[in-house]
Amino acid sequence: MSIYHLAHVADWTAAVNDGRYTVSTRGADLAQVGFIHASHAHQVSTVAEFLYADDPEELCVLEVDTEAAIAAGVELIEEDGGEGEFFPHIYGAIDPNWVTRVWPARFADGRFIWG
Repeated sequence: MSIYHLAHVADWTAAVNDGRYTVSTRGADLAQVGFIHASHAHQVSTVAEFLYADDPEELCVLEVDTEAAIAAGVELIEEDGGEGEFFPHIYGAIDPNWVTRVWPARFADGRFIWG
């Protein structure tokens, strides 16, 4: 199974070089939040439009292999985002080897497009 994380391309590029990705969400990292925010495929566009619509940086969507993360001992927990909708949270850094695909992403006419 896969889950998805919105990322700035620059942060992802740095993570590939460093061997770990630690950005939780826009403007916050794993050390500050305690987990990395993720989404199911059907949630990605809504989250992007809410959090990143005014962000000028280039974005991408990381497709994370949940089995690889769990096998490495990272805890993945489905938690309520505050409105009764559950989102996956990754309790640890993302190893770039767990990312099976990096989807290009952009905004067009206010809508988030990825894939």
